[in-house]
Amino acid sequence: MLGLVIDDFAKEYLHSDLREIRETMLAKLDGLSEYDIRRPLTSTGTNLLGLVKHLATWEARYFGEVFDRPFPETVPERGTDLWATEHESREEITGFYRRVWEHSDATIAALDVDSPGHVPWWPRPDVKLFNVLVHILTETNRHAGHADILREQLDGTVDAPGEDAAFWEARRTEIERAAQAAGA
Repeated sequence: MLGLVIDDFAKEYLHSDLREIRETMLAKLDGLSEYDIRRPLTSTGTNLLGLVKHLATWEARYFGEVFDRPFPETVPERGTDLWATEHESREEITGFYRRVWEHSDATIAALDVDSPGHVPWWPRPDVKLFNVLVHILTETNRHAGHADILREQLDGTVDAPGEDAAFWEARRTEIERAAQAAGA
């Protein structure tokens, strides 16, 4: 009995964190132009809308194919999931992500945390729902960190309530002074 309580707690804890970070990812697009959410901000082309499309694509695959509960829509092919074409709207991609959430949430609700799945592209392909929850939560948080940096590059927005632009300029100046002193 205790094992079931712990399993249910673990599943709900991870699922709750996943729901929260998904919303954070979409919030990174708020207030930005179509150009700014799509423009490549790194040498590899990383951009905000591409990160959302990528997360939607892989969440659909992991909570779909892996548990024999395929997502009912076409999922972007590998290599096309990290950027949005000029024909894909913000609303299409964010809507796709939200529909993936519904499908994933249904899979998570329907299965026990130790339900088996199969990830053919992993070296140890036999997994449990627990493994996939941890993987998707980790990947979503990882990409949320990328999104934090991209958003800060675009318009200076940071997730630090109570700190203003003057605080960050003083912090940056202090860090630059330390870097120059260390490099001398």
